[in-house]
Formats: sequence, C-alpha cells, structure tokens
Amino acid sequence: MKKMFTYFLTLLGIYSIQGQSPTPASPQSAPIAIVHATIHVGNGAIIENGTLMFNEGVITHVGEMTPPAQYQIIDASGQHVYPGLILPASRVGLEEISSLRPTRDFAEAGAINPHVRTQVAYNTESELMPTFKFNGILTAQAAPESGLVSGTSSIMMLDGWNWEDATLKKDDAIHLSWPTRYNRVRYGSSSNERPLNKNYDDEVRSILDLFIDSKHYFENPPVEINLKLEALKGVFDGSKSVFVNVNNAKEIMSAITELKAIEVSNLVIVGGRDAYYVKDLIKQYNVSVVLDELHRLPSREEEDVDMPYRLPALLYKEGILVALRHRGALARSRNLPFYAGTAAAYGLSREEALQLVTSNPAKILGVSDYLGTIEKGKWATFVVSEGDLLDMSTNRVTKAFINGMDVAIEGKQQVLNQRYFDKYSK
Repeated sequence: MKKMFTYFLTLLGIYSIQGQSPTPASPQSAPIAIVHATIHVGNGAIIENGTLMFNEGVITHVGEMTPPAQYQIIDASGQHVYPGLILPASRVGLEEISSLRPTRDFAEAGAINPHVRTQVAYNTESELMPTFKFNGILTAQAAPESGLVSGTSSIMMLDGWNWEDATLKKDDAIHLSWPTRYNRVRYGSSSNERPLNKNYDDEVRSILDLFIDSKHYFENPPVEINLKLEALKGVFDGSKSVFVNVNNAKEIMSAITELKAIEVSNLVIVGGRDAYYVKDLIKQYNVSVVLDELHRLPSREEEDVDMPYRLPALLYKEGILVALRHRGALARSRNLPFYAGTAAAYGLSREEALQLVTSNPAKILGVSDYLGTIEKGKWATFVVSEGDLLDMSTNRVTKAFINGMDVAIEGKQQVLNQRYFDKYSK
C-alpha cells in the first residue's frame, strides 16, 4: 500500500509539472527597439516601416527613427505590432474547466454580494492564460457572475507570480445583472411563451435600495462598518464603474433610467443585444456598451441574420463607445480578436474594429492613460504578429510584451506539439 501511495504521488507530481503555466517574465532589464514593423497604433493610425522603442516598461518612441546604440534591436520586417488586446467583463483567472464546479470561482451564493472581490481569487497558474496571450490578449477584467449584484471586479495582467503581481487596477467596478421581465422557457415545455417574472419589481427594488442605502451611508459617517455598502464607494463620483448585464430593449431602458435617477455616474451596459433600438437613450446618458459574442443567431425573429455582425458598426457610427467580450465558457474568450475581425467584415474598417478590443475597452475600464494604444509615455504592452491579428487564418503572435516584460506565449498545446514534432522528425 505504501509503495502504491508513493507511486501515486510521483505520478501526480509529474502531471503537475507538465501542466504548469509558463514561468512569469522578469522586468525589462535593457532598452529594446522593434524596427521595420507595421505599427497599428490602436486609434486608427498605421505607421509603415516604423520603429517602436521602450525602456523600463514604458514606450519612449513611436515612428521613424534609427535606435540609439544602447538599444537591443528586434527586426520585425514584414510583421505587425498591435496594442495588447483587452478583454472586459470576463472570467479570466476565475474559471478553469467550465463543466467542473470546483474550478469555477466566479459565482457566490446569495443575490446581493457587492463585497465579493475577484482580485484575491485570480489564479495566475491557469493553463488557459497562454491560449489568450497566443492570440494577443494581454489584459482582462476578472468579473464575478451570480445573483443580482455579483460583486467587484479587478483589472488583471495575464502574467505574474500571484494575484498581487498581476493586478493592474483593483476593485474597478461593481457588476450586476438587471432582472428580466420574463423567465426562460423551461426545457421540454409545450409552450414557447416565456412566463412572466412575478418578482421583477421586487428584484429591481432590492438593487436600487442597495445603492440608495450606500449613498446615505457615505453621506453620514457610519457607526459600524458595513462591507456591502463599503464596496459601493466610488459609484456616485465616477471613480468606480457599474457594469449592468442586460440585453432586452425595455430592460436596458429601465436599467439606465433607474440607475441614473439615483445618480450612478459611470454606467456600462454588458450584453446589449437590443442596444441599437435604444441608442438615443444610451447616447443621452453617455453610456458605454460591451457587446457579447458576435458569432450568434439574431435575438429577434424579425432581425436580419447578420444583425449580430453589424451591431458593433451600427453603434460605433452612432458615436457610442463600444467594446467586445465573450459570454459563456471561458476557453472561447481567446476568440476575441476574431470577433473584431467579423465586425471589420460588416461595416467597420480594420483599424476601427481594432479599437473595439484595444483603445475602447481601455477607455471603458479607465486605464486609457497607460494602455489601449501604442504611444509615447504609455506602458509597453503590445504583441508582434506575422499576420493580421484579427484574421484567424493569419494571426500568429511571435512576441508579447507586458509592461516591457517579454512574456512567454507557449502553452501546453505548443509544448506538446513541439515535443511530438521532435519525436517523429528524428
């Protein structure tokens, strides 16, 4: 029995070693220059045969220039440089295997949990991290999903020894799900009609009461600390955003008008499948929209089959700040650049579509001062690709830098591919 137990532990150790994510990168130790590259700035501009220089994690020059002698040169002839892609309202670091409950750490029991913080739950050892970096995603908002008020998100880098190293901006937003007026049709039901949600008014009131209570809580010095109300600090002065998961047009209108009526400052609609039908209200209150995956069927019978593909362009051309994300199993979030590619095929230019996953989410998340575009003074967080980053057939990231750190992009799939290539090529 003892021998079998020892053998089991040995196998477990071997498996864990093989399954480990790449070692986090070290801080930039010398100035680096990327030369002869096509630089996609992220604000619509392109620099042909450009030079990108950075030192101590900060971009020092973008344009045409011969680098000084002390710079380490990386020749990117024929390649493209893009800002690191940003994934908002995601489960990154909070989910490993979607079908296994013990590996899902984005949901808590209870309906009202604004004090639940994803920052401390963020798992830097996730094997999914390299699959995102390999497609150009270098930053993500780790967000909770459960109940009515899910909790507080943090913006994380996809490289680091632990959640403290990976944190870019902690406790940046409160996430909630606006109640639906109609419940889903039960599986196997003989009727296609959605039953009325009898608790709709009560659920809306419970959300609004929480925000109103927090407002009074901060206006009058509390005798005792209330963690739930403390979590809402900043939602009225705009220093903390409120992300509302909602899709139906009437419910979008209700969420915006109700929350704005109690003076919630920085509001973001997540999902927003009917956002175009209430675009005037969205523009009136300067609300941003994070759209769910584009590769889906229309949400209404009367819509054109390509409506989900055209929706980003329709909102973008209305002057609404739009970003993209994936909803559902986390593993498929790596397709973020290809959602932008679809948007480029249905009404946007390539550079406009790139903004949906770079500069726009940076503005929505409040990190545009140092991320989202390739400009002097911003953090050196970008990727080098042999082809078009938004095209599934040509996207091939060869280098990725986060704050000037040369991060590993090889995941388990690449390691196994190389191992067996070496084996059978001998």
